[in-house]
Amino acid sequence: MSTIRVSATCYIDKELIPVKTKTSPLRFLLLSLIVATRIGSAQSTVYPPVTIPNAELRTINSASTGRSYDLYIHKPADYDKNKDKKYPVLYLLDGQWDFKLLDSVLGGLVYDKWMPDIVIVGITYSGAHPDYDALRAMDYTPTPGDQRGSGGGPKFLHFLKAELIPFMELNYRGDPARRILGGHSLGGLFTLYAMLTDPSLFWGYLSGSPAIPWDNDFLVKQEAEYAKQHQDLPVRLFCAVGGAEPLLTPGINFVRTLAARNYNGLHWDGRVIEAERHSGVKPEFYNRGLRFLFSNE
Repeated sequence: MSTIRVSATCYIDKELIPVKTKTSPLRFLLLSLIVATRIGSAQSTVYPPVTIPNAELRTINSASTGRSYDLYIHKPADYDKNKDKKYPVLYLLDGQWDFKLLDSVLGGLVYDKWMPDIVIVGITYSGAHPDYDALRAMDYTPTPGDQRGSGGGPKFLHFLKAELIPFMELNYRGDPARRILGGHSLGGLFTLYAMLTDPSLFWGYLSGSPAIPWDNDFLVKQEAEYAKQHQDLPVRLFCAVGGAEPLLTPGINFVRTLAARNYNGLHWDGRVIEAERHSGVKPEFYNRGLRFLFSNE
């Protein structure tokens, strides 16, 4: 019987497999099958996923909007030790994108003692393949616009007030005196809309790169109507916009108008984040915003 010469050694997944230098065709075929099986096994290995400590997933079905929402919830490190303690809650829009970022930002601020640990609830959408752009355009816009289904802001605000906030304060010991609403872009638009619609619902508002031009400057008109009827705006507000994004000028003009009103009780700060475009604003916006909200605490 003829023989086939092969290499003297073979490594699979760092493991040495001895091979004879002379072997029969049958033995060579068996060896090839073993090697192929080992390679296939290595490629199909399932490794454990990376998880975020002190975080969990809940789902809530909304009667207000008719949609289901996934809630990404961060619990403070001492949450299970202090059973009677209540915590500020950050209601974070676009949780699908920004929850991981906020978990990291919060960790740094707590470590550096800029603020206490808080509960974060990142709000996003349930389902296997949600269309985030379409869904947020429905929920975060106060009036109908060019995007199909937009204008659901009033329903979403009712969902927050009547469903989500009670759920968080019952199940996660949220402090009703220190609720925070935070969002970016359309989320920033919704944050300002909520502030001018029902200021007392939240203690603090974080609005990043707000889409001020939505529906022919609806928000500018809403603020002007608010000013005709109110002298007070008792909230803490932080706004930010990128120095290299198209929303820079509308954002600056809105904040200047707001500041010129001299509303009683309004504590605000803002920042133009130099050389950043639309999405690049987020890390510094949330970092500086949370620091501002909890200054003098």
